[in-house]
Amino acid sequence: MDLIQIIVLALVQGLTEFLPISSSAHLILVPILTHWQDQGLVFDVAVHAGTLSAVVLYFRRELRGMTIDWFASLGGRHSADSRLAWAVLIGTIPVGIAGLIFKDYISDNLRTPLVIAVTTIVFGLLLWYSDARGKRDRDEYSLTWKDILLIGCAQAVALIPGTSRSGITITAALLLGLNRQAAARFSFLLSIPVIVLAGGLELIDYLEVASLSHINDILLGALLSAVSAYACIHLFLKLLERIGMLPFVVYRLILGVVLLVMFV
Repeated sequence: MDLIQIIVLALVQGLTEFLPISSSAHLILVPILTHWQDQGLVFDVAVHAGTLSAVVLYFRRELRGMTIDWFASLGGRHSADSRLAWAVLIGTIPVGIAGLIFKDYISDNLRTPLVIAVTTIVFGLLLWYSDARGKRDRDEYSLTWKDILLIGCAQAVALIPGTSRSGITITAALLLGLNRQAAARFSFLLSIPVIVLAGGLELIDYLEVASLSHINDILLGALLSAVSAYACIHLFLKLLERIGMLPFVVYRLILGVVLLVMFV
C-alpha cells in the first residue's frame, strides 16, 4: 500500500463508520473503483481499531458510568445506566449469531457493487421514511426489551454490504419513536461490541495466514481512522437536529444510482 491508499482508506473508514452510509460498502468500492489491490485483513483490523478507540474516547464518561452500574446490577442494584449497558449487550446478540452463521456466505456472495447499489437505495429510502414518520419523543433510556431486540435484529441485517450498521439501527430506533440524538447515541454505543467482535474475527483470520508487517502503515491507518471518526461523531451529533437524515438519504440515492449505471 502506498501513502495515498493508506490515507484514503483510513479516512473513508473513519468518516463512514458512524454515518448512515455504510463503511463496509465504501471499503469494498474504493479498491474496485481505483483498481487498487485489496488492502487486506490486517489493515481492516487496524482502521476498525481506530474507529473503536474514537467512539470509546468520545463516550468515555457514559461508558464509565454504564460499566460501574452494570457490575452493580449483578448484585441487584439497577439504574438507568445499568439498563442501558444491558441494552447494548443484549442488542449485540442477534448480529453476533448472524455473523457466525452467515459470515462466509456474505463474504463469498454479497460483496458486489450490484448488491451495494440495491441496499444503498432501499435502506436509504427506509431511513428517510423513519426520519419523516418517527415521533421522536423518546430517549435511549426509555427502550424496552422488545425495542432492544428489534434494533438488535435490524443491526444483524447490516451484515449485508451497503445496508449501513449505523443507518439501519438509527432507522429502527426512529421508527420506535426515539429522537434523532438518542437514536444516534444508542447506535454508536451498539457499535462498540460489534467492532470488537468483527475485528476479533478478522484478526483470527489474519493470524492464520500471515505475519505482521508494514507496522508503520498499520499504525498510520489506525491513527487517521481514529481522528477522523472522532471528528465525525462530534459533528454528526452536533448538526443532527439541524440537518436531519435527508443529506445522507440523498447521498445514498445518488451513490446507488451511479453504481447501477456503472455495473448493471
